[in-house]
Amino acid sequence: MLNKPLINNRIRAFKVRLIDENHKQIGVIPLEEALRIAQERNLDLIQVTGKIDPPVCKIGDYGKYIYQEEKKQRSAKKQKSTEIKGIRLGFNISQHDIETRTKSVEKFFKSGHKVRLEMKLRGREKALQDHAKEKMREFLEILSVTIPYKVEMDLKKNPGSLSMIISKKDV
Repeated sequence: MLNKPLINNRIRAFKVRLIDENHKQIGVIPLEEALRIAQERNLDLIQVTGKIDPPVCKIGDYGKYIYQEEKKQRSAKKQKSTEIKGIRLGFNISQHDIETRTKSVEKFFKSGHKVRLEMKLRGREKALQDHAKEKMREFLEILSVTIPYKVEMDLKKNPGSLSMIISKKDV
């Protein structure tokens, strides 16, 4: 919840930096004068920030100000940053393990994350990259049956591994 800002007579500064209801900066003036200006306009004097000296105060409707701040917080909460989750596939991964990994990918997509598929290649496995790519394709085919996805980053060869990034397709 929002910390309620100080208003009118609750402000405890001698001078304030005043901003009027049209967002014009009036300047640094004594608190009494700022209160008088706010009362003349039938509005409140709201302390926007007290972290600096002199504190910044705004002339406006207190209820409207609180509503706008809460609205900003709600929209900020909605905008989650997408994280990239990792799924590792083994070179000799079994069919059951592939199905288990697809369920994990499904869970990550529901949370709104992107997924990095990675297959580590060791020793002789590096020479059999075609087989590794086939396993990745097989995984993606099984995944496409349950969830529509889009490829964010194509299959890429890294030293000792293959990787790609996929995300949920917006339907």
